[in-house]
Amino acid sequence: MAVGARSGREEPEERPESGLADPSPAPVAAPASSPSDGTPPVVPTQDSGPGGGGSGGDTTNEGERRAPRAPRSFWKELPLLIGIALVLALLIKTFLVQAFSIPSDSMQDTLQRGDRVLVDKLTPWFGAEPQRGEVVVFHDPGGWLDGEPTPNPNAAQKFLSFIGLMPSAEEKDLIKRVIAVGGDTVECKKGGPVTVNGHALKEPYIFPGDSACDDMPFGPLKVPDGRIWVMGDHRQNSLDSRYHQELTGGGTVSTNEVVGRAFTIAWPLNRMDWLGVPDTFGQPGLSAMGTAAPAALGLVGAVPMVLWRRRKLLQAQVKAESPVAKG
Repeated sequence: MAVGARSGREEPEERPESGLADPSPAPVAAPASSPSDGTPPVVPTQDSGPGGGGSGGDTTNEGERRAPRAPRSFWKELPLLIGIALVLALLIKTFLVQAFSIPSDSMQDTLQRGDRVLVDKLTPWFGAEPQRGEVVVFHDPGGWLDGEPTPNPNAAQKFLSFIGLMPSAEEKDLIKRVIAVGGDTVECKKGGPVTVNGHALKEPYIFPGDSACDDMPFGPLKVPDGRIWVMGDHRQNSLDSRYHQELTGGGTVSTNEVVGRAFTIAWPLNRMDWLGVPDTFGQPGLSAMGTAAPAALGLVGAVPMVLWRRRKLLQAQVKAESPVAKG
């Protein structure tokens, strides 16, 4: 009995690592045994004791190691976001698309005064040139806008125009429809239609009540290579190529002055529309190259036949002159 009591008191001294205050062996042995019903033993957690190194201590250390990074203030990020947006807008305006405002009625009814159109500036970078029927924006070739009032925008309008968020008000640009391109012969007699390379154009886009060119007949004239002949859809209210034939180029516009093709009306929303090429410009034979194409193809096809026939004649001549043939 005395020995049993002594061993009970000395057990914590012999096993100090247990951390248990109760000297009785029953609480220690109980978790190691499996219940009779086959359920796994319950292991006590280490954080139950005041001095144990349980999960509570690990969570604290892990939180200290993985302290969440404080998010940057929105006001600190705002200047960066604005800077990126402005750079992207400038790049888009310079190389891809630019908005232009219609200042006059010269392109009615296709375009109304105050419309905003988007102009494709990308394709000219790859060597594409204006085609018949397209609506294009071009810089003043020189003398076309003499006497026209120039708007005086404020500093904010100038900046927004520079980065492309607002149509340019200072640049002297015009918008017209391409009627003929380099190499074409274009003509319009009073009372008649516009003809390109002898083919009459059916122009449903002309302003209702206008004639094709009764106010200013012209031609026939040949458009120089690298230039275009342009006319407004509101023929009786458009100072187009017809009215500048005394200037350099005879009223034509250099393709180098073309900013790009206007491909859509973007504003106002109730007038959003695609600016396509009318069907009349797709009629067969309209292209000046179309009349030469059959002859060119015939020449290409005839060359091999001529060469083949010439080769046969030479072979026959050599055979006739050979000693074997003579013997």
